[in-house]
Amino acid sequence: MNSMDLVKTFRSRLSENWKIQSSKDILERGDVVSTPGHDKKAWIPAQVPATVLGILVTNEIIEDPYFGENLKKIPKALFEVPWWYATRFTLDDSHSRAFATLLFDGINYKANVWLNGKQIADSDSIDGAYRRTEFDVSKYIVTGENVLAIEVVPPRPGDFSIGFVDWNPPAPDGNMGVFRPVTLEIHQGVRIKDPFVRTKIDLPHLTKAKLTVSTELKNDAHKPLTGILKGTIAQCIFEKEITIPAGTTIETRFTSEEFPQLVFENPRLWWPVNLGEPELYELQLEFKIDNEISSLSHTSFGIREVEDYWLNDIHRGFKINGQKVLIKGAGWTDDLLLMDTDENLEAEVKYVKQMNLNCIRLEGFWGKDHTIYDLCDAHGILLMVGWSCHWEHEIHMGVPVDERFGGVYKQEHIEHVAQAWEEQVLWLRNHPSIFVWTVASDKVPITALEQRYIATFAKYDPTRPYLNSTGGVGSDQHVIGSEDVISEISGSSGVKMLGPYAYTAPVYWFTDTNFGGAYGFNTETGPGAQVPTLRSLKRFIPEDKLWPINETWNYHCGLYEFADLDRFVKAINQRYGEPDSLKSFDKKAQVMNYELMRPMFEAFQVYKQRSTGIIQWMLNAAWPKMYWQLYDYYLMPTGAFYATQKALSPLHLIYNYGNHTIYAINDHLKEVKNLKACIRVYNSSSELLLKEHVPFNAPADSSLSLFEVDVLKNFSTTYFLDLRLFDEDEREIGINFYWLSTEEEVLDYEANLGEFAYHTPSKKFADFRMLNGLPQVDVVIDSHLKKQGEEQVFTAQLENIGDAIAFVVNLDIVEQGTDKPILPIFWEDNFVSLLPGEKRCLQATFKSDAVPELEVNGWNLNRIRNGKTSDTRREALP
Repeated sequence: MNSMDLVKTFRSRLSENWKIQSSKDILERGDVVSTPGHDKKAWIPAQVPATVLGILVTNEIIEDPYFGENLKKIPKALFEVPWWYATRFTLDDSHSRAFATLLFDGINYKANVWLNGKQIADSDSIDGAYRRTEFDVSKYIVTGENVLAIEVVPPRPGDFSIGFVDWNPPAPDGNMGVFRPVTLEIHQGVRIKDPFVRTKIDLPHLTKAKLTVSTELKNDAHKPLTGILKGTIAQCIFEKEITIPAGTTIETRFTSEEFPQLVFENPRLWWPVNLGEPELYELQLEFKIDNEISSLSHTSFGIREVEDYWLNDIHRGFKINGQKVLIKGAGWTDDLLLMDTDENLEAEVKYVKQMNLNCIRLEGFWGKDHTIYDLCDAHGILLMVGWSCHWEHEIHMGVPVDERFGGVYKQEHIEHVAQAWEEQVLWLRNHPSIFVWTVASDKVPITALEQRYIATFAKYDPTRPYLNSTGGVGSDQHVIGSEDVISEISGSSGVKMLGPYAYTAPVYWFTDTNFGGAYGFNTETGPGAQVPTLRSLKRFIPEDKLWPINETWNYHCGLYEFADLDRFVKAINQRYGEPDSLKSFDKKAQVMNYELMRPMFEAFQVYKQRSTGIIQWMLNAAWPKMYWQLYDYYLMPTGAFYATQKALSPLHLIYNYGNHTIYAINDHLKEVKNLKACIRVYNSSSELLLKEHVPFNAPADSSLSLFEVDVLKNFSTTYFLDLRLFDEDEREIGINFYWLSTEEEVLDYEANLGEFAYHTPSKKFADFRMLNGLPQVDVVIDSHLKKQGEEQVFTAQLENIGDAIAFVVNLDIVEQGTDKPILPIFWEDNFVSLLPGEKRCLQATFKSDAVPELEVNGWNLNRIRNGKTSDTRREALP
């Protein structure tokens, strides 16, 4: 940072020139450490925000913790003592004579802070990962070099810290460190704090919006200060004169009643993806004293309105701008060491949009800063934000918890968590993507705490509904223990968290009406493991541990009930035949990833009239793992990724495994007319057994039954269902391809699973073993590559020149001469199957300076273009 930055912005992140060191190696106190003369040559360089372990890994002091079982080797004793963070920054004379405020958005867990030899904060004032704190440092800053030193105290058992629950092992350092920004603000006595724009739309017309702008003004001077607070939104300008008493903070508001210009005619509304554009506005506030700017702020916001509604007085749903929205989402986690980059975050949000998901659930207040929230604002992705279940279970908290309320039940803890909640709401409330606050996960807040939450909403954010729990029954039938997730204040959450979380057959989602099936709002669920592709497995499993599956694989599974792949492997063996090699396992795992993920989302689409939401557990990975992900830690999509994209296409055809019927889905808000469904069934020899054409109109936001498929005697044990959707101009606009079995899966609802019942096993598995005998096919590929701005666009024209179906063909782009995939990669479709003689055009976009090379694999692929027959099946791109 330099003085020029302050002139331009009045606020500057202190992100560069940091160093860290263990307190074991520092003999001096903070009053010495925070002086220019203190020698820090032996300290470790860093950028902030960053955790201690993240910095050690970045500097290669600790070996890659994500490879093999290296994480086990990291000595936790390193992080049982405080660590020092220190940085230097320079101010010129004019700024050192102004007022200065130092702001901390997040330190895990406690801290003592010194500036230029003076202590400005102790561990009583900085106490808690989710507390935002600020300190007037006007009398401590100096002209020239300033030194800031922070002694970070690690979290202890019982602290309300950051946690990852059963998704992966915990970080050995407990994520200790300065994990969110440190900011220095220079001002002229009065500072703008926590601005907020509240919007109210004239539903259902959507032609007018009333805005209320509020902010706090803090006067750090020893005398009253009077000035002009001016706001600008687009062409709308409003201002007033305000006097702030010495040493106080006041709130001021601009209402549409007082300032009619805050009534916006025909406003640009913020909509979630597939329903409209996510329009954003910018609020600029400035406070001037004697015509000199004292403080300046910029706030992005959206004009939109959120409501909840109820189905049959049981199931809660949500509306955006008066329109019911079926929530289709997945669960988010930050990197295990909180090392997410802005580039990765952008890619992940784009992946979410590509998969046609409209929501991300954050079980926790994730994010090293506002980046993930800003990206969701910009791309129209809804966010569920709130506390994690990390604090609700003794196994994670490390201390006894209350059976009903989790770890927050003592008065001092209620006070701590209530204040932390308030800080997070103030930090995030302007983001239009956040549509609901979730104040508890598996349990409910104790009454005294929920009362505090309600008071916070009334004062700081009355614009959104809240969920008292993302757990709950949400079911037509009573479930044992359901009374434990009923609030004494707000009753039922109206949502359910009844699983499943492990291997689940496709038919389950369509037929279950008591647990996790397609009804109500399932806030976390999924078919279990989603194993990464072979290329990714090789990046984190040592070569001598790659095959057969072993303890190193298990170490990269989840925890507790999810600590191995036994259920997943059993299903592969029973359904597809036991793999005889790692390559065979990879092929079958990706096919099953696809097959199991697609029907979960499709069932909620088919039964959208009785469903209000579905959250796949999970979206992404905190580290390389085998469970709960649609793309892996390296941003490589799995088969489940493209299955989700297919399942949630806004206009397409679906096969209902429960009643063998084809449905047409229209997620658009307008009717689509003159459509035609082409339905074809093939046996395992690729012989056409059935062909039907069904013309239809698709009403707005509808699920329409079209045709029942009779399973006939001439169907082979494994057979194929090909669905094509055509528009009124006979253009093919949708493809959905299924592999099915006449030996249908039979679920065992009566199985005794002990205390953990969030898995419905199968009495009898479907039989897809005939796939192993599919004839080999040749596929011709014509391709070209072009530059488009910063991106490269690759187009592949595939043609199946064989007499059999080319089953599940997967295209990858790698760096020429290596096995390294180019990631992130945005294919418009992948893991596709081609009918005999069929041509299909696929396009991908990516950024890379490397020379790209195409790799093609498929279940029964024999040869590709130019007669190449090889295991790698590669060709250089033109």
